[in-house]
Amino acid sequence: MWDFEHPPLEAELARRYRIDRMSPAKCAERLAAGTSDIGLVPIAALAANPSLRILPGCTIASKGRVRSLLLVRRAVQPLIALRSVAADTASRTTIAYARILFHKWGNPSVPFIPMPADLDRMLESADAAIVIGDPALLALEEQFNRFERTGEQLVYHDLADEWLSVAGVPFVSAVWAAAASSPIGEQVYEDLNQSRIHGHENLDRLIIEWSKRMPVSEQVIAAYLSFNIHYVLDEECVEGMRVFFRMAAELGVLPAYTPSFDEVAIR
Repeated sequence: MWDFEHPPLEAELARRYRIDRMSPAKCAERLAAGTSDIGLVPIAALAANPSLRILPGCTIASKGRVRSLLLVRRAVQPLIALRSVAADTASRTTIAYARILFHKWGNPSVPFIPMPADLDRMLESADAAIVIGDPALLALEEQFNRFERTGEQLVYHDLADEWLSVAGVPFVSAVWAAAASSPIGEQVYEDLNQSRIHGHENLDRLIIEWSKRMPVSEQVIAAYLSFNIHYVLDEECVEGMRVFFRMAAELGVLPAYTPSFDEVAIR
């Protein structure tokens, strides 16, 4: 969103678009209801709204470790023996990936307990915890302090890395999507993609901006924005989405769905 938040294009884009900020799940709801034209949506929401069209160029994905999507378990309990998982339900997509992984780990029926993202409280109520976003990044940074405080040995599974080892394709979290009835022209593709490109060119400034908002080091933020997140909806990511939806349908995690890309999305 660089160009939408920074000069010289911020003012021009503000005349062209009205931007509303909300959770990813809410973005998907707004598109489904027809009250927004475009939204950055978690890909699991596409299976519930198959008429949405995926726009070209941009994604939020990872081709290795992502750091911000974790399954944390006690070292004494292997994955196959977990009896419950406390799940931060902020991302239905991450939960869907985790469900698939638990099928592959031989523990397909383990119950997920919805809970707020507080690792200590989650592990008081369940054998393992799924934490997402900033709480996951902070949990990684606090590993040593937590062990010193509790003496409890934990294992931190990076879900994007685990997915890559099982499926052999990138972990795709979100894409820009458009409502079926919304006419989307080349200008929209150009604006979104140029904003992504300009953001990547200004990573140094973004790192400084975000280091003032989060209690983690600039080095961690730099690694996260530069290496952990992949931003281009390339052929690998398109294939990653196809594999995800195919496996999710086969295992009953999501309804059957075939991704629908605007015709310029793969070129």
